[in-house]
Amino acid sequence: MGKIICITGASSGIGLASALKFAQEGWTVYAGTRHLERDQELYRNVDNLQFVELEVTQPDSIQRVIDQIDQEHGTLDVLFCNAGFGYLRALGQAPFTDIERIFDTNVYGVMHTIRAALPLLRKTGYGHIVATSSVGGLIGQPMNEIYCASKFALEGLLESLATYYKPQFNIDITLLEPGAIATEFNKTVLGHVADTGGILEDEYKPILDAYTGTFLKRNVEPQTAESVADVMWDLVQLETKPLRLRTSERAEEFVSRKVSTDPTGLDGVLHIRKIQLDM
Repeated sequence: MGKIICITGASSGIGLASALKFAQEGWTVYAGTRHLERDQELYRNVDNLQFVELEVTQPDSIQRVIDQIDQEHGTLDVLFCNAGFGYLRALGQAPFTDIERIFDTNVYGVMHTIRAALPLLRKTGYGHIVATSSVGGLIGQPMNEIYCASKFALEGLLESLATYYKPQFNIDITLLEPGAIATEFNKTVLGHVADTGGILEDEYKPILDAYTGTFLKRNVEPQTAESVADVMWDLVQLETKPLRLRTSERAEEFVSRKVSTDPTGLDGVLHIRKIQLDM
């Protein structure tokens, strides 16, 4: 029997690249999208790829997809919780409805997805849950605190699940941690700033000006979604799955700067300050 993967947020970026990669390798791919007709038409000639309507903020939508996989195959090998989006506003600027929307997708959406899929994974007798996190789930970043908070929460969720999902249910857990990615994701983040009044003329403007400037500079040669999909493919082939996996040397180097060996803690403060200035 061929292997089965379900991917949320598969209409673009890392999710789409991973869906195409796994389908090419012969896996049966259930690719979650909010644009079903469009994606079905665009990729109608791709073997092994089935787009399914899936909105992670709606548990019934997720459950329908999991039930479909159960009915058609009775097993699920990999659940890839990839749906998510970024947000670039200070806490003091952001409408709380925006904050709720980010957590609904980036955190609660993953919870809904895992809750729905767990019975099928347990019935399968093994499995692998992968979630797209970020280096922003390990290092706080200026003007990006809301997004980082959602990814910090995701990191805590999956790290906690990993303490017993493997020994009790034979289900591996991995947090995929990219840095800057050349996808519509970054365009969406900066586009949202423009769509909600642009850079506001307030006390946060100098910080946001500096951050967006370095943010764009960092994306001169970002990692491609396709290269992350290759990392994802290599990951599922490993006999021993890591809890965390940075997807590029650049992401690894960025995260390494947070680590401090100074027992006084003062060097740690300097490290964080350097990270902020270097971004």
